[in-house]
Amino acid sequence: MNQRSAAREPHRSPKAQRRGAARLAAVQALYQIELTGSSPDRVLREFVAHRIEPHPGDEAEETIGDTDRELFAAIVRGASERRAELDEMVGSALAAGWSLERMDRVLRALLRAGAYELFARAETPARVAIAEYVGVANAFYEGREPGFVNGVLDKLARVLRPEEMAGAPPSEPPPQGG
Repeated sequence: MNQRSAAREPHRSPKAQRRGAARLAAVQALYQIELTGSSPDRVLREFVAHRIEPHPGDEAEETIGDTDRELFAAIVRGASERRAELDEMVGSALAAGWSLERMDRVLRALLRAGAYELFARAETPARVAIAEYVGVANAFYEGREPGFVNGVLDKLARVLRPEEMAGAPPSEPPPQGG
């Protein structure tokens, strides 16, 4: 699956597709912020100009298209501003011996974005946030990483939103080596 197909699924409403595109773009932007050390505002401007609304004739890497810009900006800014706090939360949900530093940057960006939505965006149901980020993980990975994302975010949701997760069967534990 390529990165663009994760956000464009015909069975989803246009609003859900825009929100999915925002999450995909947010993960990419968080990756870029970590890789380059650029400010969140600079990366947000670049994404809007070149990946979300490219100008005709632009040599955009790959456009993301119709995106919920408000959600995109909220995730990027929120996850950037609260990075240390989110890293601590995610770290507490990892299996013994694992740390965020052992993961690749895309996986870290995925978990930070998902943790941010679970932590700070109560309007997004926990199960929806988990499913969305598993979908984003499937856009980047073909191996065990989507299951790993599912397990970590499920564990976080049970701590951050216990009332919402009550009665839901637990996800499989995060696989070792994810």
